[in-house]
Amino acid sequence: MRFREVSQKVDFPTLEREVIEFWKREDVFRRSVERPAPKGDWVFYEGPPTANGKPGVHHVISRAYKDLFPRFKTMQGYRVGRKGGWDTHGLPVEIQVEKRLGFTSKRQVEEFGIAEFNRLCREDVFSYIQDWNAMTERIGYWIDLENAYVTYHNSYIESCWWVMKQLYDRGLLYEDFKTTWHSPSSNTTLASHEVALGYEEDVEDPSVFPKFPAVAADLRARGLLPAGEARPVYFLAWTTTPWTLAANAALAVKAGAEYVLVEGPEAHGGEPARALYVVAAERLEAVFEGAQGRVLARAPGEGLTGLRYHPVMLGRAPEGADLANVYTVVADEIVTLDDGTGIVHVAPAYGDLEVGRRHGLPLLTSVELTGEVIPEVRPVDGGPDRERPFDAAALLSRPAEPGPFAGQWFKDADGPITAELSGRGLMYRAGTIRHGYPFNWRDGKPLMNVAKRGWYIRTTAVKDLLLKNNSVIGWHPEHVRDGRFGRWLENNVDWALSRERYWGAPLPIWRSEDGDTVCVGTVRELEELAGRDLSDLDLHRPYVDEVTFVKDGKLYRREPYTVDVWFESGAMPYAQWHYLGDDSPPEVVETFKRNFPADYICEAVDQTRGWFYSLHALATLLTDPGDPATGRPPGALAHMFPPSSAFKNLNCLGHIVDEKGEKMSKSKGNVVDPWTVLNKQGADALRWYCYSSSPAGHTKRFSQALVDEVLRDFFMTLWNVYGFFVLYANLEDPDLASAPAVAERPLIDRWLVARLQELIATVTAALEDFDPTTASRAIRDFVVDELSNWYVRRNRKRFWRGAGATPEERRDSLCAYATLHEALVTVAKLMAPMAPFTSEEVYRNLELAVRPGSEPSVHLAAWPEPDPALRDEALVNAMRAVMRVVELGRAARAAAGVKLRQPLAEALVRVRDEEELAGVRLFADQVADELNVKEVRFLAVTDSFVDYQVKPNLPRLGRRLGRLLPALREALTRVDGREVAANVRDGRVTVVEVEGQRVELEPEDLLLDARSPVGYAAQEDRGYLAALSTAVTPELRLEGLARDVIRLVQNARKEAGLEVSDRIALELRAEGDLHEALRRHGDTVAAEVLATEFTLAGSLADAAEPLAGAHEEAHDVDGLRLELRLRKVARVGA
Repeated sequence: MRFREVSQKVDFPTLEREVIEFWKREDVFRRSVERPAPKGDWVFYEGPPTANGKPGVHHVISRAYKDLFPRFKTMQGYRVGRKGGWDTHGLPVEIQVEKRLGFTSKRQVEEFGIAEFNRLCREDVFSYIQDWNAMTERIGYWIDLENAYVTYHNSYIESCWWVMKQLYDRGLLYEDFKTTWHSPSSNTTLASHEVALGYEEDVEDPSVFPKFPAVAADLRARGLLPAGEARPVYFLAWTTTPWTLAANAALAVKAGAEYVLVEGPEAHGGEPARALYVVAAERLEAVFEGAQGRVLARAPGEGLTGLRYHPVMLGRAPEGADLANVYTVVADEIVTLDDGTGIVHVAPAYGDLEVGRRHGLPLLTSVELTGEVIPEVRPVDGGPDRERPFDAAALLSRPAEPGPFAGQWFKDADGPITAELSGRGLMYRAGTIRHGYPFNWRDGKPLMNVAKRGWYIRTTAVKDLLLKNNSVIGWHPEHVRDGRFGRWLENNVDWALSRERYWGAPLPIWRSEDGDTVCVGTVRELEELAGRDLSDLDLHRPYVDEVTFVKDGKLYRREPYTVDVWFESGAMPYAQWHYLGDDSPPEVVETFKRNFPADYICEAVDQTRGWFYSLHALATLLTDPGDPATGRPPGALAHMFPPSSAFKNLNCLGHIVDEKGEKMSKSKGNVVDPWTVLNKQGADALRWYCYSSSPAGHTKRFSQALVDEVLRDFFMTLWNVYGFFVLYANLEDPDLASAPAVAERPLIDRWLVARLQELIATVTAALEDFDPTTASRAIRDFVVDELSNWYVRRNRKRFWRGAGATPEERRDSLCAYATLHEALVTVAKLMAPMAPFTSEEVYRNLELAVRPGSEPSVHLAAWPEPDPALRDEALVNAMRAVMRVVELGRAARAAAGVKLRQPLAEALVRVRDEEELAGVRLFADQVADELNVKEVRFLAVTDSFVDYQVKPNLPRLGRRLGRLLPALREALTRVDGREVAANVRDGRVTVVEVEGQRVELEPEDLLLDARSPVGYAAQEDRGYLAALSTAVTPELRLEGLARDVIRLVQNARKEAGLEVSDRIALELRAEGDLHEALRRHGDTVAAEVLATEFTLAGSLADAAEPLAGAHEEAHDVDGLRLELRLRKVARVGA
């Protein structure tokens, strides 16, 4: 057999493009889906992206995870369909089209025409489809885009209608007037999960203390204002939203709290005692900061109810509103004394709807839903008459002229309103505060908390079931289940479903003139109601709006809403198949049943309150078994499935930051274009970095340099081992099919095979637990530390015996080739889900040359399973101890300044227990060779070879022992260091007496400084010890000089451009001890460097015979001159 040659100058991006062409040519993806699946279906849901923007590096990372597990499960024998999807509706698309058209309001959209606007939206959603498809293919993300679901397709929308119909019929989809977060920039409601996506924690907002003039007559009637008191009296409130002051309808106090009438300045910092204020006694100092004067009266909160005051600003009252209770003091539970003044400004239209309902307050407004201040907003003309009550109807009548703030953006009006009130003496203090506030997660503009009518899903009815279903989901990382997501479910509120937008799935509810409603679940149902064929109807606005029908003598028109796009994405388990319940064809029902719920999904952490929630909530509602106690009927899928979420497992990915931990942004210039990485380092290196750099849920640092580090560390190491195997296998042509059984191979081969079984188990367990970080790191450590730096390096000579090898040597070489071949093919399979390109190259070259009947692609191959007969835990542990001892021995050499090429007389080795000792003895020759010593002597497990100086660990003991520390330090100089070291090694307490006190010291309380005996360099760690004799005899020095020469000749071969198999003629000229070293060890030098002709000149002074075409070099070796000449003589196989 002959393997395809492997270039050491690999270009991974070029290799990956060649693999892509192979996949296309052989239709490997389709074959992977259609291959026999003895383990059945394993279901993956694609979280649909929107293709109206270019994909970024965060999309690459999420798709790397989404691709990994379907590949893994396919190799394990499952069928994984991998249906793609596109999210095509909603604000992101509308905003982009509005920007292109220069629109800033919904009015402009409607003047332009909803039909034309939606046509442009339909075109825009796939404006970057080529970029997405190119990126998808380039990173090796296998997803079925030919049969992808598209959320704007009629079939998808109709399934969304079916879901809403099921909820409506069970009383779970309802209309109400509620306080909701509203985006004025988009003029639409946002659901709570959308609000959470745009919530910012550190926002600067106004912090103002408006002064509401009290009706003095009311205070006197209650005995709270002395007769003859002429100073103005104010109820002092606090707010962070000056734009809502014109919508003020009442002031709220806390029942049971004490309130005071106190003297104070007209404004913060002004002359004292010029005005009187009503505030909570508990907030007095915080508000006035010592500027308050005498307290003139006290009253409980409930004693202030019914008192009237004058507004500071005026707004709009609804036509026919009941104004009987407007501008009065009420007692309400919303008031706290943690901040502010203890008096709350109540604006029912902007967050205080329930307060308004409890106290019969009108819904005054100050801002349009588009965010502009309404014309009615104005200061109170002429100032209040503080002695007498007011005529509310007259105050709130529509003004003849627009107020001074009309048309201003609501947040922009905060400053002018504050300034106006300050100028009128109606603002005690104005400053700023930093607090949390929500913004539109799509355009970054602030939201308003507004009371409005809309349609809601009653998710609170199944709150307990939402929590129960969540408890069995396999969250990765696990803390999100009960943390971020669990807390979100605990605080669940009903889902605000309706949106006042255009490009989205329409709400399928028609309303009659007298308010009756009908929810339509299918187009067929709408056809029956409308009495006409609607098979060609585009279910988008405005076409669906034009469909009306008469029922029971009443005309019904559709409610002009679209629905939350998160509802659409959450409906994908049903809508991707066009599932319509009983109206579905049998094949659709069967397909849906096989594909619900998903075994796996994956998105970033921000989707905990987006797609993760919408999937979970709708599945819980639809599989809800119902509740006879409350009369809640079972869900539409309850007869098919037990109560369930829409997914069983998920990876919740952390955010992406740059390599310094800073958020990526164009302004900082730290945004990484994924194509720069794909075109230089390649997709495999990028993917591998995503998996191995940190666990899925952690914030991930990302840069091209970090990916390059992975490329050099892992992929180039693997490639070099792969290239090494192919190079020598093509020279030697081993018959791998006739290789001896593993049990008949040398011990080190059996170790590698046993270690490979352990690796298979480790990687499989990690991927079963959705943990590619552990899996990828385990593969990396095996390839770099054990396969390359240990097995191949230790066994390099076994791969090149040459023509004169004995039968025993050839058999030994065959064992080495077979072992390395098995390791590389197995590693290719294990890394295939994570690095699909490189694994394909290694597998196809190595596997198909040996077993031509194997699957043509690694992605069609079966996942490796550990063979119990090949496992050998004792052998693996023994080699692990050997490697640890060698590591310590090398560290001891380095500490003593003795280079590794210098042979030493002996090494003393100690391990942790008798079992390890027995195992390490089997590899004594390996230890000797690695440490370059003539002999290895094994100490007993209990032997102590080095002495120790014991010191206190000050960070642990400083606070605990305090003044006793100097005495403890002195006492530790007198203890038996070896005894203390034994205690530390075995985890025992060390007891020391300090100034008559018994002090118990844990192992972590002590620091051990090992001191080697004279003539030895020793290193110890957790029971392992390696000590090297550092004496260098003249004989050892000569051998070390010969090894230096071998290294120089090998380097010269490379400089001369020779192949590894080339034989050479070599001439050496040296002086002094170097000449003597070559005289004694010349045969060894010649054998190591493949010199079939070797000449050692008598001395440097001897005349040199010309060596035609020779490569010549001169070197200084330990102060001695060396001259070498070499040329190629022959090449095996030439």
